[in-house]
Amino acid sequence: MSAKILAVANQKGGVGKTTTSLTLGSALSRKGKRILLLDLDPHACATLHARIYPEELTASLHDIFLAEDAAWPGLWPTIIRPNALQGMDLAPGSIRLSELEVDFGERKSKGSVLARSLQCISGHYDFVVLDCPPHVGILLINALLAADLLIIPIQTDFLALHGLKLLFDTLHTLNKVLPRPIRYRAVPTMYDKRAKACTRVLELMQRKMGHALFSTIIGVDTHFREASALGCTVYDIDAHSRGALCYDALAEEVLRLW
Repeated sequence: MSAKILAVANQKGGVGKTTTSLTLGSALSRKGKRILLLDLDPHACATLHARIYPEELTASLHDIFLAEDAAWPGLWPTIIRPNALQGMDLAPGSIRLSELEVDFGERKSKGSVLARSLQCISGHYDFVVLDCPPHVGILLINALLAADLLIIPIQTDFLALHGLKLLFDTLHTLNKVLPRPIRYRAVPTMYDKRAKACTRVLELMQRKMGHALFSTIIGVDTHFREASALGCTVYDIDAHSRGALCYDALAEEVLRLW
């Protein structure tokens, strides 16, 4: 059975994209699912979070994109780091991913490279989580075309709504040419119920998005920052913290979709 592919993306940075990728992946792993996390962001935040540093990498996802199709089955095992983060395997990113637009040159079917390469390994996992770059380009296109579900973390802040509009513009353009529309759900993040602005943005999101919004709301929790500093996930610090319980609930919602 093939893995379900979850792309976590928003064209605005700082909305909890990498935190969502890591913590949702960890929550699914804790429920007995086999998880592979792909760090598609050239900033490689998820890779660095796992204490994997650029100078020690002999291969990264950049190599997958540049390799010929026949090389993928042998290449994936050299890239994937087993159990890099609490039960999750990780395929590290690289700053060289930012050069992909140029590196691809005249390559055919460049938008489906990731989807095709993942077919080699998807039988080994239940979910593949894609931590996407925060801008439109060939990397994000590859992620969206590979995804069974696009998860959009949206900070409950008025400025974050602008990034959502940009992403929807991209989806609208892609859906015109795709055989099937990209399925998506948004999740509110960094919610502080004490702040009236957060409450207003959440109400606006719920009114505008309806069923396209997960019921789970991710609240602010200092444990996320601690987890980043320690190179672990929130579950290693306090599995019963507010943030941990929120991502447990989100994982349950994701599992109910299939």
